[in-house]
Amino acid sequence: MWIYEKKLQYPVKITRPNPKLAKVIITQYGGPDGELGAAIRYLSQRFTMVTPEAKAILNDIGTEELAHLEMVGAMVTQLTQGATAADMRAAGLDPYYADHGTAVFPQSAAGIPWTAAGIQSKGDPITDLYENMAAEQKARSTYEYLLDLIDDDAVADPIKFLREREVVHFQRFGECLRRVEEHLSGKRFFYSK
Repeated sequence: MWIYEKKLQYPVKITRPNPKLAKVIITQYGGPDGELGAAIRYLSQRFTMVTPEAKAILNDIGTEELAHLEMVGAMVTQLTQGATAADMRAAGLDPYYADHGTAVFPQSAAGIPWTAAGIQSKGDPITDLYENMAAEQKARSTYEYLLDLIDDDAVADPIKFLREREVVHFQRFGECLRRVEEHLSGKRFFYSK
């Protein structure tokens, strides 16, 4: 069970709409390394973690990823605030506009809709934790690439926050992996150091 606090985890206060930035930032909403996939992956994997601590970490980080999804959605909304069909066309978002207007829809920057096919839940805690560490690094890289495209501090600020959270999640999954490996030492999961 969750308790929803009705505020963003980190403030998003974009004052200059920019549909071109929205077009690329949306990838962290529903792209291959985005927040939606991370949340679903971690909240699914938690059920087969072998220690209460590992289950809790997956639950906590999965829940936080939902908060990040909310932040990215707020960014896309603010970047398209008041955009006309002509503005969306000029940003290369005319196909998106035809399907969704200026609503937020989970897709990559290339326009590929989100699908669960890109995530995994194997039931092997070692495999899943390694996948999660890789996922956090891929998300961090994406945020860094987005920062290369951003020249507005109001947009860059929450992106920097999200990038730093990816680093923290990577570290927490690494700590969890070490503890799970100790717990599984000599058990049915095969892993050589």
